[in-house]
Amino acid sequence: MAAPRAVWKGFLKVGSVSCGVKIVGATSEASKIHFKILNREDGLPVKSAYVDEETGDVVESEDQVKGYEVDKDHFIKVEPDEIKKLKLTSAHTLEVDSFVAIEDIDTRYLEKPYYLIPADGASLEAFCVLRDAMANKRVAARSCVVLYQRGREVLIQPFQKGMLLTELRAHNEMTSEKTVFDGLKNHKYDEDLLEIAALLIDKKVTTFDPSKFEDTYEDALIAMIDAKRKGKAPPKPVPAPKENVVDLASVLRKSLAKEGIKGGAKAKTQKSA
Repeated sequence: MAAPRAVWKGFLKVGSVSCGVKIVGATSEASKIHFKILNREDGLPVKSAYVDEETGDVVESEDQVKGYEVDKDHFIKVEPDEIKKLKLTSAHTLEVDSFVAIEDIDTRYLEKPYYLIPADGASLEAFCVLRDAMANKRVAARSCVVLYQRGREVLIQPFQKGMLLTELRAHNEMTSEKTVFDGLKNHKYDEDLLEIAALLIDKKVTTFDPSKFEDTYEDALIAMIDAKRKGKAPPKPVPAPKENVVDLASVLRKSLAKEGIKGGAKAKTQKSA
């Protein structure tokens, strides 16, 4: 299997220290199911096209241009060459302006991962020194880079023999937790329930192994397509879970028994909505 191609080449710069680096994609959509849109009548594929809102005529790609709406129906045209001429240092350099403790990283802001590796043999020493120094200090570097003609805030941290570069979501893209959690109230429960739940959790503690993760939606799609290909009925849908737990203590004890765990606290029976 060929190594993934670099999506960006440039320099990683920390103070006066710099080294050539490459950004390589860390994710792949190759295993995902992809659909084409078909004409229901003849079963043939259809293609999308941009059309003029007023005339309805198809506008070919060479006649398309980006536009920014400043007022209703009033646009400023921006040509591709104008975007390319923007002089952004981050187009060629990952300039590190600060470091943050890894344990302080808010994972809600982590969006898309990439691998960061040395660009060549001459860059290996500086790259390894920076990587190991960051690992020893347990910090990640904050920087920005232009990927696919767009500036992106990124976080860089040591990862095995290389580094991991992760795109960050902008703060204004995040919904404040206060708007969601402010209405929640604490619920009083029997402390013995906590002991039973802890026993159940202890039984299921394992190592983080993504290779064992399952995409149940993707698996269901594959099973349905396979059945249709063979002219068979599609698999039966999984029944929806019950919405409410009427007797939490009883359900927890049944879960313990199912996992082969004996004993457990004798919690009082209580009902929750």
